Amino acid sequence: MNIKFAYLLGMIIGNGTIRRGIHETTIVIEIPHKNFKVDNRDVKLFVSASLNDIRNYLETLLDRNLKTSQTDSVTRISFSKNNGDYLITELNRYLSGYSNHENMRIHEDIYNESKDVKLSILQGIADSTGYVRRSNRYFKNFHRVYIEIPHNWYLVIDICNLLYSVDIPVQTIDFAHPNMRDGKLKKYNNGNKKFWKKEHQIKIFVNEFLPIGFKVRHKQQALEEFTKEMLNSTGMNLDKLKEKTHLFYWQKKAKNRCRLNHPGVYDEFIPEEIRGKQYNGWQEIAYDLGYKEK
Repeated sequence: MNIKFAYLLGMIIGNGTIRRGIHETTIVIEIPHKNFKVDNRDVKLFVSASLNDIRNYLETLLDRNLKTSQTDSVTRISFSKNNGDYLITELNRYLSGYSNHENMRIHEDIYNESKDVKLSILQGIADSTGYVRRSNRYFKNFHRVYIEIPHNWYLVIDICNLLYSVDIPVQTIDFAHPNMRDGKLKKYNNGNKKFWKKEHQIKIFVNEFLPIGFKVRHKQQALEEFTKEMLNSTGMNLDKLKEKTHLFYWQKKAKNRCRLNHPGVYDEFIPEEIRGKQYNGWQEIAYDLGYKEK
């Protein structure tokens, strides 16, 4: 697999849809921008500028032009190719025939690819569904990248395992689980029984995310700026900072909170493997779903 194909595959897995027609397949990838401005950056303008970079990068792979469109909340890029085209058949193979990012997985063969290929897939995912904002910080200037995954529990675990395979630790996972999102049942008792049903969030310190990076300009600029802030505020260089941030959850003492039993744990939205169980920490969920030390 070459890195351009890997990047395209990552974008589709992150926020893509495949529409299979009788003769042609159309692939649509969305890059959402929730706010007009993030940390004084005009998001829509920066994504527009990034489209040329993405277009130039991918069009030689596609052998055709990418179509683009924008609204205030999302930028869409798309292309169509014959169903029998080699690129389409390869995409279908790696996506196991799934057509929507809400049920796509990272194919097991990808874990045997080179580090460059894995990083390119992760960059594609991050460009289509990742965020890096000042409000994402952990404390003080310890900034983080968020990768937001709606509904797809197994993709969260796949991404975390792919990050593990290139030695990039996850700082935390905010699962859309009732014990995690409504641990004291405050929302439940106020009548908002489904409050916890949101997107999953994978959180990674910005300095750890540097080997992946972004092609979307405002995200890359924020990644570099916030990493500099971390370095300046701690007085450390990258190597020293890594001693603080380069830890997988099984290398740290868990600080699990005692959560109240939540009736929502029996909801069919939750995977069968963990349905009906009460959890005190995200680490327990990650372990049961397959993100753990190998």
